[in-house]
Amino acid sequence: MSDYANSVKIAMLIFSILIGIEWIAGIVLKKHVYRVFDTVTSISSGMTNNLKSILKLSVVIISYQWMYDNWHYTELDTTWPVFTIAFVGTDFAFYWSHRFNHRINIMWNRHIIHHSSEEFNLACALRQSISGITEVYFFLYIPLALIGVPPKVMSITLPIHLFAQFWYHTRLINKMGVLEYILVTPSHHRVHHAINKEYIDKNYASIFIIWDKIFGTFQEELDAVIPVYGVKKPVKTWNPIIINFLHSFQLLKDAIRTKNWIDKFKVWFMPTGWRPLDVKIKYPIEIIEDPYSYSKHETPSGLLLQSWSIIQLTLHFFMQFHLIFLLDKVDFIVLLLYGIFIFTSILSATSLMDRNKLFLPFELIKFIFGYLLISIHPEMLQIFNDVTLSSLTCIAFLFISLIFSIYFSILDKK
Repeated sequence: MSDYANSVKIAMLIFSILIGIEWIAGIVLKKHVYRVFDTVTSISSGMTNNLKSILKLSVVIISYQWMYDNWHYTELDTTWPVFTIAFVGTDFAFYWSHRFNHRINIMWNRHIIHHSSEEFNLACALRQSISGITEVYFFLYIPLALIGVPPKVMSITLPIHLFAQFWYHTRLINKMGVLEYILVTPSHHRVHHAINKEYIDKNYASIFIIWDKIFGTFQEELDAVIPVYGVKKPVKTWNPIIINFLHSFQLLKDAIRTKNWIDKFKVWFMPTGWRPLDVKIKYPIEIIEDPYSYSKHETPSGLLLQSWSIIQLTLHFFMQFHLIFLLDKVDFIVLLLYGIFIFTSILSATSLMDRNKLFLPFELIKFIFGYLLISIHPEMLQIFNDVTLSSLTCIAFLFISLIFSIYFSILDKK
């Protein structure tokens, strides 16, 4: 099992516990910080990102290892001062990659999923992208490679830096005194996730808020301006896989529709939200101009559908743990097929929450694909070193899931 996969497993457990604590604290404090479908979408998004990372389904143009091997001028030891340099350097790189993601049209597609929740809680921190399949920000790490920060140090620093960004996605912690001048706090990040005109495109920093103060993108949370969360063009879907590609699909449509050949190229690289004038006039899209009058996205649901969605989410959670367990026990093709099955199951479950008419075909595909996967690769049913899950149990789950889908599709249309 890779170090990254092991760290993901530990982080999943810790994050789940913290989300549960925040949910209970919200109830005790009588603050409504969670909605079922929004939470299922957030956690499902985190799972899809984990699957992409664990199965290494991304393209690295130039790896840090290659830059270090070919460009380093000095060789630093693996010491605490070097880890400190790596952490600060990584945070600086994250500031700029984050800012690029917000300010360049095509890059926004890599980040829109993280801002798509209309809530702000620990679960929404898990909304991470699967659309950024190409690692394009390698150049931001060139200074660290040049001074000789070892790849081993970076392999440890990067996941720690990423996981350290989880805790401040909450509305339950107010301003934190002197820490407000040093670290990114919940107050700072509430500003970043808000779509109020006073807050939009502010506070890009990940750990040290000093970067925003140096580069002029800092904004304090104002008592008189309550943050409204989401994106200016609301996604209006619970499906994290669809959200990941909504913006790029819109850019593609705009590039095809515009009559101006220069605009067909410009639309990808202009500031986020820019559209060709002819397309903007002929094909207007909904933009939230007044955040205070906007009603959050909802879909018709009852207790049964919400409960079924939570059950599906729980099963997906355990499937992800199972996939990590199988990493060094089955061939990569089996792991890839299993990952595709989990993707398909998430696609089906979240399409059901949308009441999308395609969810039943997705569920049927899931049933057939799952059945074939179990039949052809029974080795994937190993759940412990000496314990194997019954294929009949798995097929029964697939059948029950299909029956529920038929019920919600035909009999329950409330």
